[in-house]
Amino acid sequence: MAKIVAIRFDGSWAESGFNVNLEVRTPNGKTLVEKRGHLPANPELLAHLNQHWQHQYRNLNSPARIKPKRIVRGSTRERIQACQVSARELEKRLGSWLDDEDFRPLDKRLREELNRDEEIQVLLRTNDANLKKLPLHLWDFFASYPKAELALSPVEIESPKYDDNYPRASRVKILVIIGHRDGIDTEADLNIIKSLPQADPTILIEPEHRHINDRLWEQSWDIIFFAGHSETEGETGRIYINPHDSLTVEELWYGLRKSVERGLKLAIFNSCDGLGLARQLDDLNIPQMIVMREVVPDRIAQEFLKHFLKEFAGGESLYIAVRRARERLHDDFEREFPCASWLPVLCQNPGYIPPTWNDLILQNQPVDFLNWIRETSKIEKIKRPKWRQFLIILSVVAAATGLVWGMRSLGFLQQWELRAYDHFMQIRPEENPDPRLALVTITAEDVQSQPAAERQGASLSNRSLELLLQTLERYQPRAIGLLVYRENPIPAEFEQLKNLFATSDRLVAICEYGQPERPGVPPPPNIPRDRLGFNNVVSDPDYVLRRHLLAVNPAGLNCPTRESFSLQLARFYLANKKLNFQINSRDYPQFGDTVFKTLRQHTAGYHDIDSRGYQVMLNYRATDQIASAVTLENVLKQQVDPDKFRDRIVIIGTVDPSFKDNRWLAPIGAGKWGNKRLTGVEIEAHMVSQIISAVLDDRPLIWWWPSPVEFLWIGLWSAVGSALFLYSRSPLFLIVGNGVALIVLYGVCAVLFVQGGWIPFVPAALTLLVTGTGLAIIIGRSNS
Repeated sequence: MAKIVAIRFDGSWAESGFNVNLEVRTPNGKTLVEKRGHLPANPELLAHLNQHWQHQYRNLNSPARIKPKRIVRGSTRERIQACQVSARELEKRLGSWLDDEDFRPLDKRLREELNRDEEIQVLLRTNDANLKKLPLHLWDFFASYPKAELALSPVEIESPKYDDNYPRASRVKILVIIGHRDGIDTEADLNIIKSLPQADPTILIEPEHRHINDRLWEQSWDIIFFAGHSETEGETGRIYINPHDSLTVEELWYGLRKSVERGLKLAIFNSCDGLGLARQLDDLNIPQMIVMREVVPDRIAQEFLKHFLKEFAGGESLYIAVRRARERLHDDFEREFPCASWLPVLCQNPGYIPPTWNDLILQNQPVDFLNWIRETSKIEKIKRPKWRQFLIILSVVAAATGLVWGMRSLGFLQQWELRAYDHFMQIRPEENPDPRLALVTITAEDVQSQPAAERQGASLSNRSLELLLQTLERYQPRAIGLLVYRENPIPAEFEQLKNLFATSDRLVAICEYGQPERPGVPPPPNIPRDRLGFNNVVSDPDYVLRRHLLAVNPAGLNCPTRESFSLQLARFYLANKKLNFQINSRDYPQFGDTVFKTLRQHTAGYHDIDSRGYQVMLNYRATDQIASAVTLENVLKQQVDPDKFRDRIVIIGTVDPSFKDNRWLAPIGAGKWGNKRLTGVEIEAHMVSQIISAVLDDRPLIWWWPSPVEFLWIGLWSAVGSALFLYSRSPLFLIVGNGVALIVLYGVCAVLFVQGGWIPFVPAALTLLVTGTGLAIIIGRSNS
């Protein structure tokens, strides 16, 4: 999928110039950047643009697909050289215009947001006809981003409308219109189209008007292709369909609109001067068009079509195929045909997603597949009235859905659903470690290297802790999290350590809140409450840590804070970005615009859990190492790079199993149905990373559907089970069908889980199988 860059121009070439609005969107439509800029008035560039196309380029007088108008005198070499000089001058003037100081910030911001390796669709949205003639693909941006391509796009957009009831064919349907052929070779175009894989071209050669309209009204088409003479007269595009007749868009308007409603995806006008056609076709909402912006030499039209269709049918996206075909024209023909690569231009309706060739094939497959099933499975009709058949199916679907939903509501499926949750967590794509975190680990060797009299049973002596904090303070981290209990008073000789606890603006310490049956662990003396967080966690009955406790209300015994250790560290990090933490009006935690949807007693796969406090699902980062780590010894001996700590969150904690709370089962690993043990410092790092990544990177939090939607989802798969039974009356077909359905269900759940969606897999799979089995038993017995 490609990122979308929409650049809108409003204004004029004279006086005020153009206001430019830039918007960068993700493939799913989320806006990443919106920025405004300006380009100054430039009547000189406009004058040269029109002079270049109308005089220097048209003076070439190459054999072209336009109605002949005049004879140009002078040597061919002189005309080519004059056009090349004019083209270089136009490119130079265009580059200077786009380098204007008011446009530079927009250009810079655009490049910061994009990656050279990703596909980019650049939409030029304007009503200015001259801007559309401008060869903006010469902007040096496109040289820096080899997978970016420009398309013209209308300013006003309408939502697409389809006639979904119209039957589809099994191959890519192409309507080929070969118009007036005088002086041009259209046979080459036909040979290219006939060679396309899984294509079904219908060819009209020099047709009458009514023959074209009959085809548009009576059939559906994926692609419409025109080759022949055409031109733009003022604002009107005209195509010459035979030696005696020509058509404008108005004369084909209703037929073309019907084609769009029935699924037309692409129109190709491999003929001259097509911008007038494109302007008129905007009202029809044709998803994608390819036209020639000026007079096109016959050979260039053939070569572009050949290279474009080779790339497009070979699997490349529409935009990449157009770019590569243009680039081939530049490399192969610019010396003989100046500006050949400037001619093809893609026109895009932003309301549609550009298809690939495989998309055009796959969209036509379901009908054939169902026909194949009907023919090969030899379905026998149920020997009973249709209304009784419908009642049986409806009853079984309702019973299966109700049975599985009841089992789920009583908690019988909780352990299975949690295991499925762990599996989907483990098979996610690999992520990089979080670069905003650094860990200082206290190993068994670090503990033993400190005199036992100084440690007094702790993992860190006061002397080591004082030196460690002083060293880290010099490295200027954003926050320091001390994941070590320090409830005992600090002796008088460690005055600097006392001062660090009392006054440091980076240090966050821990305590453990208690319950009436256990006391908890108090915080270090002299630590302010706003730099204190609890490190209590909540695990599930199988001792796996899947939940993240952000805060409690009220504070627990011996621990006078409502916020967790991870939340406090995240607050310190996000404070510089002016993103404050709050509990919103719906009683959900919130950072800036990011809302953390908390768990309730019965949420998703959970049944009757202890949901006190503000708990969210912990979306572990899919990496074997959450952050870079160094040992205590490395830091005390200053054997580390200070840049590994600067402006980061540093978490200090033990990794020696002999200390409390140092091993937790976590649902991450190598894609197996098992869990990995993580240390407490790693768990806290995952928690801090989850908060910061959700707020700053839009990394998804784990979400789930409301109960009514989950019920409908489970019922849907019961309906799928009944449909499979009806279409698969043989046992083998039923088994294969259920297997394919389970694979589809698994794939949907896995894909949505990557986006943070925890949707019911186990209940849906059960209803699918229970429904098919139930129908086989009930209807099988009644027919025996």
